[in-house]
Amino acid sequence: MAIKKLKLYILLIFIVSFFASKVQNSWGSVNIQQIKIPTENGQWVVADLFKPLSATKDNPAPVVIVIPGFQRSKETLSNISIELSRRGMVVFSIDPYAQGGSSSSMQRRAATKEGYGMYALVEYISNTDNLNYIDKNKIGVTGHSAGGLASIRGAQYFGNQAKGVNSYSKIHSAYVSGMVRMGFEKKHLKKIKSNIGVSYALYDEGAWQNELKNGDLTEAPEILRLINHQIADSKNNFNNVEIGKFYGELNKRNKTIIHNEKVLHPLQPYDFTATKNQLNFFSTVFEINYSIPSADQVWYWKELLTLISLVLSFLLIIPFSKFLLDFPYFKGLIQSKPKEVPQPIGVSKYIFWGLFFLSGIIACFSFIPMSELSKLLFSDASNRIQTWFFPQRMNNTIMLWAIFNGLIGLLLFFGNHFLFSKEKNKSSLKIKIKSSDILKTFILGFTIFSAYFLLVFLIYYFFHVDFRFLFLGVKVFRLQLLYLLPIYAPIFFIFFFSNSLRVNYVFRTKSLNRYQQILYSCIANTFGLFLILIIQYLTLYSTGTVFWREGWLYINLLFGIVPIMLILPIFNYKFFELTGQVYLGPITMSMILIMILLSNTVCYIPL
Repeated sequence: MAIKKLKLYILLIFIVSFFASKVQNSWGSVNIQQIKIPTENGQWVVADLFKPLSATKDNPAPVVIVIPGFQRSKETLSNISIELSRRGMVVFSIDPYAQGGSSSSMQRRAATKEGYGMYALVEYISNTDNLNYIDKNKIGVTGHSAGGLASIRGAQYFGNQAKGVNSYSKIHSAYVSGMVRMGFEKKHLKKIKSNIGVSYALYDEGAWQNELKNGDLTEAPEILRLINHQIADSKNNFNNVEIGKFYGELNKRNKTIIHNEKVLHPLQPYDFTATKNQLNFFSTVFEINYSIPSADQVWYWKELLTLISLVLSFLLIIPFSKFLLDFPYFKGLIQSKPKEVPQPIGVSKYIFWGLFFLSGIIACFSFIPMSELSKLLFSDASNRIQTWFFPQRMNNTIMLWAIFNGLIGLLLFFGNHFLFSKEKNKSSLKIKIKSSDILKTFILGFTIFSAYFLLVFLIYYFFHVDFRFLFLGVKVFRLQLLYLLPIYAPIFFIFFFSNSLRVNYVFRTKSLNRYQQILYSCIANTFGLFLILIIQYLTLYSTGTVFWREGWLYINLLFGIVPIMLILPIFNYKFFELTGQVYLGPITMSMILIMILLSNTVCYIPL
């Protein structure tokens, strides 16, 4: 049965990935390839090149460089790349410096000083004769959040360069999404010689940093400075801006439009209206009148298909593990499961639920302090300095939070067991394991991990897609990240092991069926994180400002963390059912899930 399920899941993944790739390449009308471009200081940029078949030497097309934001790789903005390319535009979707497959940067302010690698790419496009299918007079850039900052800084950089030689800017048009806090200073805006589009979420969590402390752009000083610079008419000094209205003229390279979509910051790139507005901008400034209507969008089909692949990839882990456990070498790891724990009654019941809520509250209110502590303990990564010593700025926070809450969980678990369990003998927990079995368990876990990511690499090789939904994804990774796995995974193991004990000894009671046990375990593992999001967004809804201001970016990180924490108890339960032991689950999933985190976050490893 296990091998049949395994074959079915793999077959379905290949089929679904095939159709996802067809959506991505517009059913063969767009060629997609990954490229690597050497840049300054021995750095490099990895990008996906979307080349429509209609773009030729005799019919050169406009080009748009897509720049993801902080904590994002090129795959996270494939939606806008798909839509631009199916409308006849060439697209370079880059991995920003220190993210995805691109190198780290010598600059601590890579978005501002280098456009996350975009500056070098613009120079290459402008100066090479190789890209003869590109209209070099129509180079556009777009990005979200820090990628949006890179976009407007690029317009300023190349505008200033053009003024020095009295020519047009190499950047014809720039679209800035999710950023007005930086890049809109008067001294820098005066350098711009490009058409500009701005899109900002009305409910942006970082809007408290704006000059008016909110996300409304109608009278935002940052936007008024931009409009007044772009129009540069002494007779018209704008005091407000009409959202969705074009200002300026194409022939003067000052056409400008402002959008203010009703959406949150992390969801803005995937909002239908925001995508529509961006497509309208580039169709207008590049004068593509014959194009597909902006309301005709297909990118969400690719997201749905890769979500199915993501779910299927997780589903195949247990059948594959069961298949491996049938091998004689691993078969000895299978032990009889201990008896279910009696339902807590009386005082024990109150203690049980008290610890349940206490651990959730600790998980909630320890998150931001751990983010602050990570800045002190891992100062190089926090200051964007290249290092091999825990080089992942955001994961360092998650790691500290995990080890703190993992230790708290172990303390509460063993304290409760030895104080209130009728069987005071530690061996009754069945957590003792022979050293030879630990080695076999690790080999088995590493085999599962290797096979899982081998499938990811094969799917990417054949179809140029991975397993993902929006900004949560299982993706191919640079081999250097394998060096980081033994650095991060053992520390995360403490949390994963603590969770395995909770799932398989605390909630494995006679009064709960298997589905209730899993449900309670999932709630317990994510309760504190959900509480953070509830507090953050209820405060935003009621006051217009988030609860945690300084740490709002770390809170946004939870959109990718919560799903991982949600599925962890399921795997710990399933692996326990297979082996009767609490080790295979945390060993295996600490490698798989931590590699997912490692490959989806900023990483300042040395060049």
